[in-house]
Amino acid sequence: MKIKKVFFIYLFTTLLFTACQPATKSRITVATAANMQFAMKALATDFSEKTGIACELVVSSSGKLTAQIREGAPYDVFVAANMKYPNTLYNDSLTLSSPDIYAYGELVLWSAAGNTRPTIDLLTAPGTEHIALANPKNAPYGTAAIEVLRHYGIWEKVKDKLVYGESIAQTNHFITSGAAEVGFTAMSVVLSPEMKGKGKWTEPGPKTYTPIAQGAVVIRRKNTDTRNAQRFYDYLFSPEAGKVLKDFGYLVDE
Repeated sequence: MKIKKVFFIYLFTTLLFTACQPATKSRITVATAANMQFAMKALATDFSEKTGIACELVVSSSGKLTAQIREGAPYDVFVAANMKYPNTLYNDSLTLSSPDIYAYGELVLWSAAGNTRPTIDLLTAPGTEHIALANPKNAPYGTAAIEVLRHYGIWEKVKDKLVYGESIAQTNHFITSGAAEVGFTAMSVVLSPEMKGKGKWTEPGPKTYTPIAQGAVVIRRKNTDTRNAQRFYDYLFSPEAGKVLKDFGYLVDE
């Protein structure tokens, strides 16, 4: 009887201890800015193959993802399109540490209209009625596009032609569907396997807009083991991930 009693006490204590431990997640949720949509698919696939940890991707503008995280969205890692939004979360004590720059994004001018080569002059041409760009209120690439227009002194001439997407993803749809004759997007989009060879694109020049420093953070979540999220974060800064990012047109180690 004593042996049986001791056994049940041991079993109960073991089960109680196990129940109190946070479970290690074999799946993590990565909230990623829309400019990283295609690159992130490649990164997530490579990471999962190396670790066995599955990645669920949530794609939106950096501003919207930040708002969702502040409202308690169950994301493990936030991969943003700038440093402003992850710093906001860090200042709100919603991340494990301050954000680091994983890459610098490149802006391009893109047109899917036949063989039209997009140029700055094309933006002010009478035949150009719609110019797509991401909403600068939520998307850093939209802010960069506005800077380009002001740099060339054509803001006043084209501001009534602008069509705003809520993210780079929606902006891409405006361009590929022909709803806009031309638009600004991320280089990672036009170099992706999904979009490569569709239309033509040019670079407005790195000196025409503020460098797009992109940051990432691990989200602080109650009663959640963050070890696998930290593994993904560490992977994002690895040489293997750096190669993938470079293939998609991002600048790494600048």
